[in-house]
Amino acid sequence: MVPLELLSTEIGLVVLGLILLGWGVLVPVRARRVQGVITSVALGAILAMTLHLYRGDTVLFGGIYHLDAWSTFFKTLFLIAGILVVLSSDLYARRFGRRTDEFYGLMVLALLGMTVMVTAGELLTLYVGMELMTISFYILAAYCVRDERSGEAGLKYLILGAVSSAVMLFGISLVYAVTGSTVLAEIAANLLTQPVLAAGVLLILAGFGFKLALVPFHMWAPDIYQGSPITVTAFLAVGSKAAALGAMLRVFTTALPETAVDWRLVVAVLAGLTMVVGNLIALVQVDIKRLLAYSSIAQAGYMLTGLAAMNDYGLKGAAFYAMIYVFANVGAFAVATAVEVDTGSTEIKAMNGLAERSPFMAAVMTVCLLSLAGIPPLAGFVGKFYLFTGAVQAGWLWLAFVGLVMSMVSVYYYLSVAKAMYIGEAGTVTRLNPGTATGLTLWVCLVATVLIGIYPAPLSLITPLP
Repeated sequence: MVPLELLSTEIGLVVLGLILLGWGVLVPVRARRVQGVITSVALGAILAMTLHLYRGDTVLFGGIYHLDAWSTFFKTLFLIAGILVVLSSDLYARRFGRRTDEFYGLMVLALLGMTVMVTAGELLTLYVGMELMTISFYILAAYCVRDERSGEAGLKYLILGAVSSAVMLFGISLVYAVTGSTVLAEIAANLLTQPVLAAGVLLILAGFGFKLALVPFHMWAPDIYQGSPITVTAFLAVGSKAAALGAMLRVFTTALPETAVDWRLVVAVLAGLTMVVGNLIALVQVDIKRLLAYSSIAQAGYMLTGLAAMNDYGLKGAAFYAMIYVFANVGAFAVATAVEVDTGSTEIKAMNGLAERSPFMAAVMTVCLLSLAGIPPLAGFVGKFYLFTGAVQAGWLWLAFVGLVMSMVSVYYYLSVAKAMYIGEAGTVTRLNPGTATGLTLWVCLVATVLIGIYPAPLSLITPLP
């Protein structure tokens, strides 16, 4: 009999998601105005319960479900990201009217899929979690029903997501054909050097590559990021990416450490290409959502460096970077959301004169973007230091050099946003107020990005290995 308290995170998310989906029937219409705050508080309670009830590593259902430090770390990451995104979407979500209930409900169900992905110790369970997350995002991407770009984003994501899911499922079937199991520990014990296994590993890698938007599986990201509601884009950029990274690191380090294909070389090449393509194309973007889309592609390349390194620095660095990426990226998207709510535009020129209209928001945006660029003493610098050190220790000196050069390139396009905010002429001098909930999100992102950069030791110590 499995103690139910061990599954408190999953049970809590299921209950919360169902309540939110039925919110319109259960409570008066006027209660929708506080729905975002209530959702954030509920997610905060689930986060506290997750940390309080963690009792060390436990394996359930014959190796199918791993409740360990790795899954707890990523569950914490997802819940923090969910709380921050929900808070920052408080004003934006009101445009959905009666459909606000389903909006928050689907975001919580996407969170549930993410937690299943990183906790799974078996490939089909991981796949089910991935589908739960992805199907929720298919709907959320098309949530602005009167916006043609949103509908197009949802349709593109559905088609390309279905193809990538089929590719990954075929890869899982090939691995099962060789090893006779889909449980990660049993796959590792039954590995045989066969071409079929190599094909299976490469197809699974391609499936994860789509979720992480790695080059050459990145084509979906810019259009879908631009067409989706901006708060969905923020959640997609941090939550979906972190879930794919956490699950991928567990699968490749636990089940496939040595196979017929040198997947570390393949991963290193993918990481290098992703950093180069993401950063170079971001240089010419004029829309903040597309710029952050290509930035997120490049950031996935940095994180993948940790898997290519396959040592303590690299693997812990990838998890560490995923956590600090949440604060920097959500902070940047929260400012962009407030600007879109005010101006109706997501172009970079809509940021013009933001420093005059809201010095605080301009400062948060600048700090978050500089952290993404890896400028010291901000958190992004520490994360990249861990990742590139791991790459050098593993002998991937060229990969660390590519990452360093691309980080310097990224400074240009990140500062182009800062230039618009501080030098660009605003069309109006009306003060921009982000609201209480978004303001709280901005403060959390600002403090975390600066504090972890100055004093990274506590987060470094609790960052686990897969």
